[in-house]
Parts: sequence; C-alpha cells; structure tokens
Amino acid sequence: MRHAIRVNNEILLEILKHAQKQPCEECCGLLAGDGRVITRAFAARNAAEEKAKNYEIAPKELFRVMRKIRGAGTQLMGIYHSHPNGKNEPSARDIERAYYPDVVYFILSPRANAQQPIRAFRIREGVVSESDIQVV
Repeated sequence: MRHAIRVNNEILLEILKHAQKQPCEECCGLLAGDGRVITRAFAARNAAEEKAKNYEIAPKELFRVMRKIRGAGTQLMGIYHSHPNGKNEPSARDIERAYYPDVVYFILSPRANAQQPIRAFRIREGVVSESDIQVV
C-alpha cells in the first residue's frame, strides 16, 4: 500500500500556479500543516546558479520560512519544486539532496499538457516511493 498525503486543494492550486508563473525556471517552497493535512504553502526564491535545472533555498531564507512555519503553529510537512524540462519525478540530484526524510517531496510540471502535473514522493536514504495525494 502506498503512503498518502492529505493536501488542501487551494494549496495544490497555489503551488501549481507558482510553477507556471516562470515555466522555464524551477520554483521551490515549503509546505506546512498540522501533521495530518498540508494547509499552508511558503514560496521561496530559487537561489540556484542554474535555475532551469536546479533549485536551492538560501540558508537565510530557509531559516526565515521555518520560523514563519513555527510561528503559524504548523510544522514542515513537505517541500516542493518544479521540473520545467523533464519528468516530474525525483532526479538523481533530488534524491542526493533529500535532507528531510520525514517530509513529502512534491514535484510539479509547469507544462499545460502534463498528465499528472503534481506528484509526491517520500525519499529516505536514497529510496524513492511515490505517495498518493488526497485532496481535502
């Protein structure tokens, strides 16, 4: 049985819109909620050198957003980014840099014809397993 992650529908629309805003660059951000349902999205600036191929949240911004998450009484439940030029599944780099094993990694496709524009994955110790997204 696959793991399922529950997400507020407005959040899914918000992060997809973020990905479509600059479809040639990877977007990124953090997702938070009460531990059961993701209810908040915190967009971040992509600080990577090659934004078309990678994403990176600068440490200073990461700490600022983490403080916002805690200040809102929520907890980190997910990280999202887009893949403008490829499949929305974890790349080797995504797997290598999956530093938060307890969160779900959402990968978005900004392409209008994407069959599954939002996919979610657990990445633990280099092992990837897709999660079902339950819209609430």
